[in-house]
Amino acid sequence: MSTRDTSSSEDPIIESRDQLVAPMAGGEKPKDAWRIGTEHEKLVYCRKTFKAPSYDEPGGIRDILLSLREFGWEPVEEGGKVIAMRGDDGTVSLEPAGQLELSGAPLENLHETCAETGRHLDQVKQVGERFGVGFLGLGMWPDKTREDLPIMPKGRYDIMLRHMPRVGSLGLDMMLRTCTIQVNLDYSSEADMAHKFRTSLALQPLATALFANSPFTEGKPNGYLSYRSHIWSDTDPHRTGMLPFVFEDGFGYERWVDYMLDVPMYFVFRDGKYIDAAGLSFRDFLDGRLSVLPGEKPTQSDWWDHLSTAFPEVRLKSFLEMRGADGGPWSRICALPAFWVGLLYEQSSLDAAWDLVKDWTVEEREDLRNSVPKLALDAPIPGGGTLRDLAKQVLPIARSGLAKRARLNSSGDNETGFLETLDEIVASGRVPAQVLLNRYHGEWGEDISRVYKYSF
Repeated sequence: MSTRDTSSSEDPIIESRDQLVAPMAGGEKPKDAWRIGTEHEKLVYCRKTFKAPSYDEPGGIRDILLSLREFGWEPVEEGGKVIAMRGDDGTVSLEPAGQLELSGAPLENLHETCAETGRHLDQVKQVGERFGVGFLGLGMWPDKTREDLPIMPKGRYDIMLRHMPRVGSLGLDMMLRTCTIQVNLDYSSEADMAHKFRTSLALQPLATALFANSPFTEGKPNGYLSYRSHIWSDTDPHRTGMLPFVFEDGFGYERWVDYMLDVPMYFVFRDGKYIDAAGLSFRDFLDGRLSVLPGEKPTQSDWWDHLSTAFPEVRLKSFLEMRGADGGPWSRICALPAFWVGLLYEQSSLDAAWDLVKDWTVEEREDLRNSVPKLALDAPIPGGGTLRDLAKQVLPIARSGLAKRARLNSSGDNETGFLETLDEIVASGRVPAQVLLNRYHGEWGEDISRVYKYSF
């Protein structure tokens, strides 16, 4: 989740609709300025006990963060507590139960973003060796209850933890027990944004299937391949889902603003503290009628904060966020941006991908999204066949897009190699969760602690 940037002193009051549209419209970039931002989370555990370390304990999350200073990272504090580290490779931040996230820098090509991932994992491994901790690349804690997990000292998390049980039964699991890989991508215009949004939203279930990696809950198989994806179906219906309006004629920035104004608030940040505004209306805030700040109107930063509190399968801010994938190891961290860049950053590939899904109805898209957490690549698709069949069409389109980009590394290789992990998954028909389940029922002897041998 987002780490608030308080570095700017300019924070104008929102007085017009244009200011609400500005973040999205301001994200437009010419194609040669498009970048790739990759975010990935990992579970942190003590190697001797497998428990999740707390924030304050010796060798815990705070010490892990601060130890990154030796690699050039600088602390970010909230209320006197270090909650993130900033550096040339982006931001290392905390999820609610101490999951460690790298929000990578905006980079020009996949060679750079994969090298960034490698640097980050090497750094945290070095720190982990010092403190006796390891890092696990899964979509969800395989063995921990909610009560087993620590809470990190971020004000927005306190508010969300109180609010989640009011709006869904699994929101606390989303916050405390899950990990994801995300990719942030650019657009050139409102029309380009809409085209990319529709295509990626329709295909998000395919990404969920390919990266499905959360088959265990509290030490046992949970009946799902991506339980992390299932969790989102009962987290908060006001801020999640497949967003049917994105596929309607005329969708653009204005319609996104309307959607975000209908998303209930979580908080307002004032004087270094988060004020609980959970469930209140941003429309009331615009009118100076927010009950927790009577008479005040929102600033630009308040709107930016609010834009970070919706969690659909694809999210728009000043870029598009692909949000459907479970957490995983290094090779799959590199594969997710390859998948989406290949599909979305070359016009011919974008058009070809859209042609595959453009005739799906709202109900068909919803049915597919709902079946994927259990069935993954075996989920039926509209018109017949399965997601595995669709993947056999989509991956060559992504490969073609990457080849046309012709971004080469020092050895002369283009970016298509980063898709090989996904090619192998589709060829085998087994997603990562199925591989883990086979091991659990076979060589692991149903001992879930064996999963920790497959850490980063």
